[in-house]
Amino acid sequence: MRAPDSPIITKGDVLLAVDNVSLSFGGVKALTDVSFDIRKGEIRAIIGPNGAGKTSMLNCINGFYHPTEGRITFKGETRQRMRPHVAARGGIARTFQNVALFKGMTTLDNIMAGRSLKMRRGFFWQVLRHGPALEEEISQRRVVEDIIDFLEIQAIRKVPVGKLAYGLQKRVELGRALAMQPELLLLDEPMAGMNLEEKEDMSRFILDVNQQFGTTIALIEHDMGVVMDLSDRVVVLEYGRKIADGKPDEVKRDERVIAAYLGVPH
Repeated sequence: MRAPDSPIITKGDVLLAVDNVSLSFGGVKALTDVSFDIRKGEIRAIIGPNGAGKTSMLNCINGFYHPTEGRITFKGETRQRMRPHVAARGGIARTFQNVALFKGMTTLDNIMAGRSLKMRRGFFWQVLRHGPALEEEISQRRVVEDIIDFLEIQAIRKVPVGKLAYGLQKRVELGRALAMQPELLLLDEPMAGMNLEEKEDMSRFILDVNQQFGTTIALIEHDMGVVMDLSDRVVVLEYGRKIADGKPDEVKRDERVIAAYLGVPH
């Protein structure tokens, strides 16, 4: 729900702004004076070689890390420190580089976990699963079933996710994030470890989430073909510093990006 004094953000407006953000762990600098923005309705790629600070940046955006310097503004509200659960309530959802699911729980139950922030009945009612609490659970389950249909994983809805192939686990994790109905979806290497067919499926789902649901997406991905095909704009990090920012065609021609990330042709 939008705060009473926060502005209405329309498509193309800045949804999130990162201003001069630095992050240090002791004497190690993970990010140094990084600035960029994410506009509502776009797919914004964050790329760079290993150790560039990409995941650290997502961790700052969703409140897992707190910037040493700088500020982050989301939906017009500027903050210095924010906890992940507050970010989630505010409309930011996240997937992880390494799959973070409840391996002993089914696909359905994992995605239902993403609806926990939407539950309004207290713990007592949830334990009883009676009356208003049962009605609420049925209502939330309908949302989850729609997500299962959207991601085409009906056949595994009752399967413990620990028994699923890696590509399907990634899809379930996307489903759990979608269950939060986020305004900003942070995807940390959603196609890592996938074969070509799985990457094509995931690319299709990401585009559909963006276009059909209107969800703004920030995407970390090493597959440059995927980045160039999916993203509206790309920001490039190297050793925690921003070295390029622009449209995919502009970024891939940037000499600093070629040297640092894409490799200099021989």
